[in-house]
Amino acid sequence: MPKTVKVAQTSELSPGTGKVVEADGHSIALFNVEGTFYAIDNTCTHRGGPLGTGKLNGESVTCPWHGANFNVKTGAVTRQPARTGVRSFVVKVEAGDVLVELE
Repeated sequence: MPKTVKVAQTSELSPGTGKVVEADGHSIALFNVEGTFYAIDNTCTHRGGPLGTGKLNGESVTCPWHGANFNVKTGAVTRQPARTGVRSFVVKVEAGDVLVELE
């Protein structure tokens, strides 16, 4: 059964930004894309770079270590050197709280 965890307030992330949050022992990259929040695993599948500190351009985040790109909505790789995607999480916003659903 999924577990919902509060990870941030909407006021903590301006549109076009991301950050690293912790949720029940998971490191998650949280992004605000034009007012909609998305969450993916924080660890790049290429060499473990922190995706939450990468540059967000639209729906794509660039890993700050080696330049792999991931779609923040789906976790899919959009540019190598990473070859596999990362997990994406369901995100809900309730009364200014950003909630991530964990399995």
